[in-house]
Parts: sequence; C-alpha cells; structure tokens
Amino acid sequence: MPEILEVETARALLDARALNRKIAKVHAPDAWFLKRGLTPPAVRAALAGESFTHARRRGKLILVDLSSGAVLGLHLGMSGRVLVDAEAAGDPLLYASNKPDSAWHRFGVTFVDGGAMFLRDPRRLGAVELDPDEDRLGPDAFDLTLAQLRVTCAKSRAPIKAVMMDQSRIAGLGNLLCDEALWRAGIDPARSANELADDEVKRLHRAIRDTLRILGRRGGSHTGDLTSARGPGLHCPKDGAPLLRRTVGGRTTYSCPVHQQ
Repeated sequence: MPEILEVETARALLDARALNRKIAKVHAPDAWFLKRGLTPPAVRAALAGESFTHARRRGKLILVDLSSGAVLGLHLGMSGRVLVDAEAAGDPLLYASNKPDSAWHRFGVTFVDGGAMFLRDPRRLGAVELDPDEDRLGPDAFDLTLAQLRVTCAKSRAPIKAVMMDQSRIAGLGNLLCDEALWRAGIDPARSANELADDEVKRLHRAIRDTLRILGRRGGSHTGDLTSARGPGLHCPKDGAPLLRRTVGGRTTYSCPVHQQ
C-alpha cells in the first residue's frame, strides 16, 4: 500500500522523467477518478498543450506544477503506481496486483515526443484533482518537529495510531509505517494520544524519524522489522512474544503486548 515512502519514489520518477515535456493528449476515461468537481473535459482543457514543470509532494499527495501555473494533484490510494514511459515507480506493491494491465490506467497523459505518464490503480481508490488545497494536510511526516507532535498529541483523546494516520494532523503515515514506528517506540497503538508522557512523545518522534530513514533506505514501507511478523500466530521480532492483532483507528494493527505499553 503506498505510503509516504512509495509516494516519494513516484514523485522522484516524475521529477526525473516527466518534466518539461509538452502534453499532446490527456487520458481520463474514468470520471469517478476525478475529484472535487473536476471533469474529463476540464482536465483535458487544463493540461493539453502544457508541460509539467515541478513534481512536489506533501504527505501522500503528489503535486505536479504545470507551465500554466495550475497544479495537478495525484493520489495513489491503496494500490496506485505512477508509470512514466512504462517504468513503474518503486518496488512492487505488497497488497495489490502489479500486473501491467492498461485497463487499470485510470488517468494519464501522452507527450508530444511519444512517451506517456499513467496512474495505474487496480483497486480504483486513488484520485486526481486540479489545484488541490494543500493546507488541508498536516505537516509532512519527514518534516514533523517534536513541538508539532507534542501539540498534535495533546489535542486528541483518540488512539495514538488513529492520530498518526489522520492526514490533517500528520501527512504521509499509513498503516505499516505507524505500526512500525509505534513498535520501535514501545508504545501501544491504542493508547490515548493525550495520555502520552513527554518522554514517550520524544521517543515516538525519534521512532518516526528512524522508521522513515531506515525503511527509506531499504526500499519502502513494507520493509519494516515488524512487517515480516504481521500474521496470525507470529511473534515480536524484538522479544519473541506472540503479537497482538487488533483493529485500531479502523485498520488492522499488530503490536507487542510485552514491550509496547
């Protein structure tokens, strides 16, 4: 499932391969995939004849600046991958098909030079929008400061995992990264965020930074130490205790009942 690390890989591919190429044609066969009032005719009118000038990111949202000054927002959802000239960004997804089926090309453009960029999404849970409201997202997880995390935790009684996954609070973290960071920090995912002591918030902040750095080097959110133990009857890689499987924040959650308190 694409999280901030996979989305950053997609952004980097766009930055390296899709910029400064004039758009000849827009592929928008699925009107449902276009959000916030965007329609196939409108997106074709906005993109045809333009070029991508910059590829940015905030959390899981890819922001592609156009030569016209407009901004194209790309959401990968739970199974989306970006392809440029048939090269797919990042490692194959863990929980989605990676079959190269053009029927899953929900959106894309053809360049004047003959190449193309597509968003392939088997599960159809991604989205495309024009001029997205970037400020609806919280601080990017890569840039999250300890002070910001303190405020975020103090303001909510919700489970800390649910708070971490709320994109309006912290942008970019998904199910696997949250479980990994909380496991590294030794914090139970179901703990109320506002009940965390200051030393626990510091530990969590450090764990988020370490998780992003280490898993980024390894190749993605699926490479965490806890990931291989996400299954019935498996054990904590740290202390060997049987892992606890629950639903926290609406998502399947694995944690260690011994060292995560």
